[in-house]
Amino acid sequence: MRQAGMYSGILSGGGISGRTGPHLLPLARIKKIMKKSSVDVKMISGEAPLVFSKACELFIDELTKRSWNVTIQGKRRTLHKEDVATAIATTDVFDFLIDLVHTNTSDHVDLNEDHVL
Repeated sequence: MRQAGMYSGILSGGGISGRTGPHLLPLARIKKIMKKSSVDVKMISGEAPLVFSKACELFIDELTKRSWNVTIQGKRRTLHKEDVATAIATTDVFDFLIDLVHTNTSDHVDLNEDHVL
């Protein structure tokens, strides 16, 4: 009897559509951002967007967990922008984001503005 393949569960359900495959972020968008990052970038191999996709997933996961811990410490169950800003401010690894996110609610980042990191 034949057993299901490694990715069969991912492609047949489990929160990920068959259209996008085993990665969660749109590879076309990642490739577009990569090309916009520098005028020197002309060609991108097929594997590079996959690696960036996984790196972005891990980054989002870590930032979300740290932000959620701030939310729990505040005895709340809703994650707020200030929780993300506090997580960034208290974690050395996220120092590169301090200029983009402020703990003050009057300051804000325009998410529609193109920021290429």
